[in-house]
Amino acid sequence: MRFKKSWHNFFSNLEQNLMNAIMEFMKRNYKILLVVVALSAALWSFVPREVKNDPEKDKLLLELLTFVIERGHYDPAKIDDTFSKGVYKDYLEAIDPSKRFFLQSDIDEFSKYETKLDDQILGRDLSFFDLTYNRLLQRIDESKKYYKDILSKPFDYKKDETFNTDYEEHSYAKNSSELRERWYKQIKLSTLSSLTNKLEIQEGKKASDTDEFSDLTEKEKADKEKKQKEEKKEIEKKPFDVLEKETRESQLKSLDEYFGFIKDLDRDDWFSVYINSIATRFDPHTSYFAPDDKERFDVSMSGKLEGIGARLQKKNDFTEITELISGGPAWRGKQLEPGDVVLKVGQGDKEPVDVVGMRIDDVVKKIKGPKGTEVRLTIKKTDGTIKVISIIRDEVEIEETYAKSSVVEKDGKKYGIIYLPKFYIDFENEDSRDAGKDIALEVERLKQAGVQGIVMDVRDNGGGSLKTVVDIAGLFIDQGPIVQIKSAGKKKEILYDKDPKIQWDGPLVVMVNSFSASASEILAAAIQDYKRGVIIGSTQTYGKGTVQNVIDLNQFVRSNSMGDLGALKTTTQKFYRINGGSTQLNGVSSDVALPDRYSYIKMGERDIDNAMPWDKIDAADYKVWNKQSNFDLAVENSKRRMEQSDQFKLIEENARWIKERQEEKNFSLNIDKFKQEQASLEEKAKKYKAITDYKNSLKFTSLPYENEMIKNDNLLKEKRDRWHESLSKDVYVEEALNVLDDLQPKTAIKGTVNVKKKDKLVKS
Repeated sequence: MRFKKSWHNFFSNLEQNLMNAIMEFMKRNYKILLVVVALSAALWSFVPREVKNDPEKDKLLLELLTFVIERGHYDPAKIDDTFSKGVYKDYLEAIDPSKRFFLQSDIDEFSKYETKLDDQILGRDLSFFDLTYNRLLQRIDESKKYYKDILSKPFDYKKDETFNTDYEEHSYAKNSSELRERWYKQIKLSTLSSLTNKLEIQEGKKASDTDEFSDLTEKEKADKEKKQKEEKKEIEKKPFDVLEKETRESQLKSLDEYFGFIKDLDRDDWFSVYINSIATRFDPHTSYFAPDDKERFDVSMSGKLEGIGARLQKKNDFTEITELISGGPAWRGKQLEPGDVVLKVGQGDKEPVDVVGMRIDDVVKKIKGPKGTEVRLTIKKTDGTIKVISIIRDEVEIEETYAKSSVVEKDGKKYGIIYLPKFYIDFENEDSRDAGKDIALEVERLKQAGVQGIVMDVRDNGGGSLKTVVDIAGLFIDQGPIVQIKSAGKKKEILYDKDPKIQWDGPLVVMVNSFSASASEILAAAIQDYKRGVIIGSTQTYGKGTVQNVIDLNQFVRSNSMGDLGALKTTTQKFYRINGGSTQLNGVSSDVALPDRYSYIKMGERDIDNAMPWDKIDAADYKVWNKQSNFDLAVENSKRRMEQSDQFKLIEENARWIKERQEEKNFSLNIDKFKQEQASLEEKAKKYKAITDYKNSLKFTSLPYENEMIKNDNLLKEKRDRWHESLSKDVYVEEALNVLDDLQPKTAIKGTVNVKKKDKLVKS
């Protein structure tokens, strides 16, 4: 099995989609949140009965889940009544998080299973799942009537009523009337927010939402400004009742699309939710991958896929092209365009299949395929014409996955910055590109460009391949241990950089934040323990100190007639710093802790109820880097600058305000009071606009090799322009470069200091 070797262990802090969603939410402005929106060698094998119905497959998955986890997990939880309660709670929260489908009577009926799920799991009993699944479909169908009826007539915006957006404080509705009232208030709040925004634009009190320009290129800003003018022109002459009706129609369309997405989910999708509610009770990073999820995971880890290189989006019954991936077959062919609608998909010379109304996952499966094969798409162009486009599939690289670098000049010195979004690797092809190889290449390119210091940016990097983080850390030291790994009941294993070559021995800064996790924390911890560079960023990183293996469940089944069973990602090891400490829960503390907007929001591993505990082991033998005579001075200078910086003071104040706003849960549904509340918020938010308006006056440029690529790739140019623009507005990057200034060598000092092993500490 390809994940069998220790080099193929990988880290993941949060499922990538979830992390992205959380980060996207946290990075919005200060407006209210609107809520519409190695077992591979096992000798024993399962032998399924020759049946094809889904329940038997589901029972097999339950059996496989417990078998694999109990034998492979680092510290498997006992499957008992306490475990059952956790699964019960997590599952109901997952399928009805807003408490807008189930009634209290449903919960009363379900509650008899609260302490019996352990027995059902071990007994392959699906009674609870079948009950909740069928009831959920019934309640979803009933809810369609609520929102359609609610949005069929104007709201009473003068009525004094409020809505609490914290669903954890809600009880389940006692009856359908109470549930409809909850839908009513939720939809009214969303409609009211959108309506007041349009009214303010019409009255000239504010620009439309499109004026959030902080990360846009000049061309994109111009396009947005043009769109603003068009929107304002459209709105200016419309009376209140027309705007109100249009807003309700927009809400109706959004909810129709939401329920369309739910309709596309089948039993297997909902059962995956149930399976994952069981898996994640062992620890937050143990999870089940359905076959499609496993494929998406592999793509996210490698940054590659075989297909045409187009991103798709479902709009009602239609599948629309939203973006062409630079360098892919569709991009090279110049026939497919964003906005095109896919009507049919044909394989080679076979009869095309109508995909209108088909769930988007199934459309994607038909369009993707092996390199060198033909797919024919029947497309409706934006002008209404119908065309058949033939595309030969190829390997597509997703550029956003990979490392990138830039050069900046500051006070007569040239520095390089490398951004690494994840520690990517292709497990299927050891000769393929990976994060370690790419970072080594970027470092060499920066050296050739004559930089005098390097910033490694792993902010928002949730982890990835263990092999690559060892390779990357080894670029900055001569040789020595990088990380310690421990399996349950076994001696620790130390992973070394064995290459005496140092690719970069100059000043180094590593940038982190509270979303830097797992492999990012290994890198930061190793650099910090060696005192090789300065760690700058959030007070502490995410705090994930565990290792996961992906195990193909199909290998345990002989004569499988049920198709692909997917895979299980399970926690098999814990990793430790070379000083013996763990990053689990505590993360890595920055040498220079800088405030950020989310400093007071609970987002780390330490805030998850069933996270694995912190512990410590013996330190490894390693030698501290002693060629940086001004390390401590650079850290002190940075702390002093931060204390004196008006910008960082404002960010700290803003972080406290965001925490206060998070605790505000009740909103008026009276239009006059709502306007007053929003006006007060807008006025307060003006103070913090200086955070997004900040410019550091630094100019970032691409390296020569990339400039050559940009000449023939406008999309790549736009992406790099956007990145460079964001760097020029980044106060954290500016401070990282200040630290590089302070790290510049004054006198050459050679030698090392030996760090002895510390007394052994056992797991707490």
